[in-house]
Amino acid sequence: MWEEKEFNNIEFIPEPTDNRIVSAADSATVGHQDGWRSEVIGWAPMPVPVMPRRRRATQRIANVGIVLILILVFWAIWRSQLLFIEIPPPTSEWAFEDSGVRDLQSSGYTGDGIRVCMVDTGIDLTHPDLEGTDLVFKDFITGSSEPVDRGNLAHGTMMAGILVADGHMKGIAPGVTLGMAAALGDDGEGGNSGDQNLVASAIEWCWKNFDADIISLSLGGESDPNSTREGSTTNAVRQAIANGAYVVAAAGNDGGSTDDGRVATPSNVEEAISVAAIDEDGEIWSGSSLGESDDSSGEARQNPNLKPEISAPGVSVISTAFDGEYYSSTGTSDATVFVSGILALILEAEPTLQEPDSQCIFDVKTALMDSANPLVDGIEHDSRWGYGAIDGKAWLQEIRSSVSC
Repeated sequence: MWEEKEFNNIEFIPEPTDNRIVSAADSATVGHQDGWRSEVIGWAPMPVPVMPRRRRATQRIANVGIVLILILVFWAIWRSQLLFIEIPPPTSEWAFEDSGVRDLQSSGYTGDGIRVCMVDTGIDLTHPDLEGTDLVFKDFITGSSEPVDRGNLAHGTMMAGILVADGHMKGIAPGVTLGMAAALGDDGEGGNSGDQNLVASAIEWCWKNFDADIISLSLGGESDPNSTREGSTTNAVRQAIANGAYVVAAAGNDGGSTDDGRVATPSNVEEAISVAAIDEDGEIWSGSSLGESDDSSGEARQNPNLKPEISAPGVSVISTAFDGEYYSSTGTSDATVFVSGILALILEAEPTLQEPDSQCIFDVKTALMDSANPLVDGIEHDSRWGYGAIDGKAWLQEIRSSVSC
């Protein structure tokens, strides 16, 4: 008879085509993680601080005497507390307009009733734009349930702001219930990273405990096409999808001369939606990762699962940060949240799409493919920008005309 302890490291992975069939994998077996990085990297280049919430106006005048007089006048006014000039921080309104977010919101959709889970560095709820967030928080680093952002430059808070901010900045779906699983942290080298197994546990919590409709992963790891086994994060995404959650993940930020020719894991999972980044001019960001033509088994990918699938705004996107400030960041992290947020609005509009089976996910992704705006006319899919730029309103219209879940 087998002893229970002999099964401690066994992972049961549902087959994508039929989640009643599972495969067993021993994660402790030598070579199980070969070819997979032990860290999962949060994709975010160094954000640039933007204007604080409060500023006083000043003026340069060449005449020194006039300057001194003006200084005295403004000093007297300041002392009397009669004048405060507040210059609001800039926003990335172009991103919300171009992606179709504002069109969906104009129809009354806020994401109400939809549960979106992020695995990131956490969240700083002291930001005024996040005060009303409907939040469920879990810290996988310490086990605490007290909201905190453990990241470098507030990565998780920025991603959360794109989705749920409701103040000076207007997020995509402020009505959702947000699950924030803090599993990444400051790596001490200017980035955010975390152990792959910890991230996998956070993904499992998203669908099993938080009951997420959508899991938004602004993170990724490096994969080896010669590996014979999949990592725990990829397995966790497969399980999430098999249990009725949509998974949206960053394509990665290794574009350019160092591009390895593969999107990041776990966005390479067949049913996941892999997201590239575009700028305000609708051009693909140079750092967005190339997608491969074959899947992990060596089989040629087919529509609508060519990687990446879609592009979304991800260049100089301004969002919430520490201490009530706003920061600008660039990367496929930001683009991922736009797709997740738009999908949340669509699920609110079409509740039958919730808890999808594999066919429903396939149909929703087909509608995404058919509604995308190609960056170059005549090209159905490009290995860097996917099927095209996202158009939230067109995606919903395509779903309503072609999808029955």
